[in-house]
Amino acid sequence: MASKKPTSPKRMSNMVRLSLFWVILVVATLTVLALVSPQESLKEVSLSNVIERANKGEIAKIEIEGNNLKVTPKGQDKPTEKSVKEDGSSISEQGLEKGKTEVKVITPSETSNVIWGVASILVPVILIGLLFVFMMRQAQGQNNQALGFGKSKAKLYGLDKEKVVFADIAGNDSAKQDLEEVVDFLKHPKKYQQLGAKIPKGVLLVGNPGTGKTMLARAVAGEANVPFFSISGSEFVEMFVGVGASRVRDLFAKAKKNAPAIIFIDEIDAVGRKRGSGMGGGHDEREQTLNQILVEMDGFETGTNVIVLAATNRADVLDPALLRPGRFDRRTNIMLPERRDREAILKVHFKNKPTDPTVNLDKLAAKTAGSSGADLANIANEAAIIAARRNSKFISNKDLTEAFEKVAIGPERKAKIMNDKEKELTAYHEAGHAIVGHVLPDSDPVHKVTIIPRGGTGGVTWFLPPEDKSYTNVYEFKDILARAMGGRIAEKIKYGDDGITTGAGNDLRKATEIARDMIIEQGMGTKLRDQVFHDDNGGMVFDKITHERPYSDDTAKAIDEEVEQLIKEAAQRAETVIKRNMASLEALADALLKEETLEEDVVEKILKDTVLPKEVMLHAA
Repeated sequence: MASKKPTSPKRMSNMVRLSLFWVILVVATLTVLALVSPQESLKEVSLSNVIERANKGEIAKIEIEGNNLKVTPKGQDKPTEKSVKEDGSSISEQGLEKGKTEVKVITPSETSNVIWGVASILVPVILIGLLFVFMMRQAQGQNNQALGFGKSKAKLYGLDKEKVVFADIAGNDSAKQDLEEVVDFLKHPKKYQQLGAKIPKGVLLVGNPGTGKTMLARAVAGEANVPFFSISGSEFVEMFVGVGASRVRDLFAKAKKNAPAIIFIDEIDAVGRKRGSGMGGGHDEREQTLNQILVEMDGFETGTNVIVLAATNRADVLDPALLRPGRFDRRTNIMLPERRDREAILKVHFKNKPTDPTVNLDKLAAKTAGSSGADLANIANEAAIIAARRNSKFISNKDLTEAFEKVAIGPERKAKIMNDKEKELTAYHEAGHAIVGHVLPDSDPVHKVTIIPRGGTGGVTWFLPPEDKSYTNVYEFKDILARAMGGRIAEKIKYGDDGITTGAGNDLRKATEIARDMIIEQGMGTKLRDQVFHDDNGGMVFDKITHERPYSDDTAKAIDEEVEQLIKEAAQRAETVIKRNMASLEALADALLKEETLEEDVVEKILKDTVLPKEVMLHAA
């Protein structure tokens, strides 16, 4: 079910004012009607009853106004009853004896009738008039909104009291240096202009999701102390053709008026994709928006002193005209943080969090290889939540470990109940992964083994690299494939072909993906060595998605054969290792069934007697 869009405070205020207006209008109308109404709350009685009681002396006064009678019984100061006589006859003719009660004839007043008649006409006219005025104002507002489609929706930052500066951001030193030069140029332009240097037109921030591209842009806004216009790439495009280009013109016009200024376009790939891909034809709204951005960044007008920052994690899909010098002069790659940077980032996120004196952020930084800044922030937040859940005033190392494991491999699903047979199968499966990974020389060491379901898996064998790696060689890839096959092979050896289950489905999927990447992207095949066969992302032709392979059907068959050979080789190596170390497999499986979770040091002790068969060695071959 689609979630409802939250009502904005401004819209909520308008709704409250409108409701209050109608309530006041209805109350005022009812009040006017009550004031001008000639009706009174008197008890209605029959004329015969009034005459009978008057003749008995029980009526003090009768007021006659036309055919209407108001009756004041004895002991009352004002009329409490009313009655009606026949038209054209008097009450004496109806039987009232003279002298029995006071009779007062009142000449009918036309004032109240006139007011009532006028009110009955004016009140509906006023209501209709107010409704008409309200509808006109609403229509005018819609018209203004329609006219505002072409206006930029960029938000102005950089002049706030609470600013983010480069000192608040840990890591990304090279990226910060590039951006500091841009900020310095805006602050001291003459220093560069004296040497003939020109201000960069644009800086493209490229990096994986969560590496801090938007955070660095916010730091530029805080450091530059100039108007900073921020907008998302998706905010340019609307359902009306030409709106995106109009908004680009309006955005750059605002920036030029406030120059020197900075424009930040987040997720620029939403409008900056390569033109001519067939997506929407030559008059596609995105292409018009991109064309306008190109013209504004490097058209006939020069010397505007406006810098464009843009962020994306898909630089490969951007149009070449957008990336050429004169448009985006600089491309700043924001990489995943290294160990030193991760420790600095963790210190920033734990700065305002009370931690136990034994907390070791350096150890956590060593474990989190490959994590982005957003991942580390999430780990810090999860650790605080876990500590608060157990009513602790400080975050401990145990909280950090649990938070790290929750973010990295998913939360424990202790509520999931497995029978004894499933537990035993899972134990042998995970033991197979652990033994193969422990024995093979180019595999990462085992960090933890558990048969408690986590995330979407029935158990986890976790390998962590001892240090950050920039490259992976073919031997390391093959050992990764072998340990991925270890779980399925352990099931097969222990229970035979009848014992093979769906538990290895995820392992086989990952192994196939790695093997295909080795052949297609890394050139690590045997027959197809040093050749790369990269598939494109496809295009749209006549509303059909097409994929063009840069190789023939014969090459595709050869790729499939290479992938098959890698998987078979990995399975054979895993089988050889496990059969040679069956005693260790049984010992590790028994320990898992007893403890459910084993840490690195315990696994190391259990597997200390494992051996490496010569036939699985790759370096000698």
